[in-house]
Amino acid sequence: MKLKEIHTLAVELGKENDPRSADAVKRTLRLAQEEFDALSDEKKVDFDQERLTNPYSDARILAGDPDREIRGLIAGVDMEVGEVMLADRLREKGEPIDLVMSHHPEGKALTGLAEVMKLQEDILHMWGVPIAAAEGIMGKRIKEVERGIWPVNHNQAVDAANLLDLAYMSTHTPADNMVTTFLTNHLESKTLDTMGEVVEAIREIPEYAQAAKIGAGPNILLGSDRARVGKLVVEMTGGTSGSEDAYERLSAAGVSTMVQMHMGDKHRKMAEKYNINVIIAGHIASDAVGMNLILDQIEANGVKVYTCSGITRVKR
Repeated sequence: MKLKEIHTLAVELGKENDPRSADAVKRTLRLAQEEFDALSDEKKVDFDQERLTNPYSDARILAGDPDREIRGLIAGVDMEVGEVMLADRLREKGEPIDLVMSHHPEGKALTGLAEVMKLQEDILHMWGVPIAAAEGIMGKRIKEVERGIWPVNHNQAVDAANLLDLAYMSTHTPADNMVTTFLTNHLESKTLDTMGEVVEAIREIPEYAQAAKIGAGPNILLGSDRARVGKLVVEMTGGTSGSEDAYERLSAAGVSTMVQMHMGDKHRKMAEKYNINVIIAGHIASDAVGMNLILDQIEANGVKVYTCSGITRVKR
C-alpha cells in the first residue's frame, strides 16, 4: 500500500465508526469548507486543507512522500524519538519497515487536537444534553487544551523520522472511534446488571485481559461490584478528556454509568458529586484495541505489521 492509502483507510474507518450521525460528520467538513472560503488568498496558504476532506485534525501524514510504497510499519501508542530509533535499528537488521505509525498525535496532528474535541459536543447531545449546553460546556475546555499545547515541542519525533527517511503518521481519533464502537457493541450484546459484570465483560477482550496481568486492566473508579448499571455510555473518543462540568448535565439526562479510558481527579470529584458510576477500562489497552482494529485492515492489504509502545498485536 502507498502511505496515502494507509492514511485514507484509517480516516474512512474512523468515519464508519464515528459515534455521531453521518450528517454530523458532514457538518464538520462543511464548516471547514466555509471557514476556508471566507479566508483571503494570503491566509488560505496556511490553512490545513486536509480539514476539507478529513474530519479528524489529529490524524495526519506527518513525514514521507504520500506516494511512497509501504512494505511494513511499526505501530505504537506513543512513538517518540526512541521508537523512531527502534524502527531504524530494526530496519538495519533487515526488517522491511518504512513507516512509523503513532496513535497519539505528534506534529501538526498534535496542534489539531483541540479542534477535534468539538466531536464531544455532538456526543453529549446524543446522550441527552441540549446542544446549546453541550457547546457551552465544551467551549472553555477546548480553549484550555489548545493553550496547553502551545508550549509543547511538537515535532521532535517527526524531525527524527525525516532525518532517518522514515514515513510517520498519527491516527488518533479514527482508532478511538474504532474502540468506542467495538466496546459499545460488545457490552450491548450482553445482559449486564451490575458494574462487576461490566468489568468482567471488558476483561473478556484480549487487550484488557493482558493489561489486567500487569495491573493496568479495567477497574471500578466510582461505584461498587454490586451497584446496578442503569443507563451505560462508553466515552473513549473526542481528542482528550472533556469538561468536568458535563457530569451534572449527564446525570440529569439519566446517565448512570460511564466506561472511560481514564479520568483525572477534577472529573472524578464531579462525577461522584452527581452520582455517576465510573469504570476505567484502561488507557493504553483501549488505545491498543482501536489500533489493532485498524492494523487488521492494513495487514489484510499485504503490509507487514510490527508493534511496540503499548500495543500487543491481537488479530481479529
